[in-house]
Amino acid sequence: MINLVYVSSATRLMSKNELVELLEISRKNNAAMGITGILLYKDGNFMQLIEGEPEQIDKLYHKIGLDPRHTGMTKLYRREITERSFPDWQMGFKNLSDESMNHVDGFSSYMDEPLDGAFYAQNPDKAQRLLWLFRESMR
Repeated sequence: MINLVYVSSATRLMSKNELVELLEISRKNNAAMGITGILLYKDGNFMQLIEGEPEQIDKLYHKIGLDPRHTGMTKLYRREITERSFPDWQMGFKNLSDESMNHVDGFSSYMDEPLDGAFYAQNPDKAQRLLWLFRESMR
């Protein structure tokens, strides 16, 4: 198995309803492909980790790249894994623009950074730490 992390920017700000619809469709499609992961959204930017069999991940990554709702897609890393980090989630989601996250310990330093390729391409380990922090906080 592999996991792949990328960042991209929405072509326009998305409403909560649009994000929920995107999540519902993604969960259904990803479950059929045996893919799990997490999707983060903040201020019009996405960070997503997807994990599963290499052929399925590469196919999904290509499909995501064709989606006209976002631009500037930057792959941060693609790594082999021995086990899933998000095994119970067909696709977890968190809107980081939501003010309710302000009280969660350990997130403030990351929430000051945009979810864009320029920062995380230079710091892919910070992307991984951010995703793992959310995994732990949502259990």
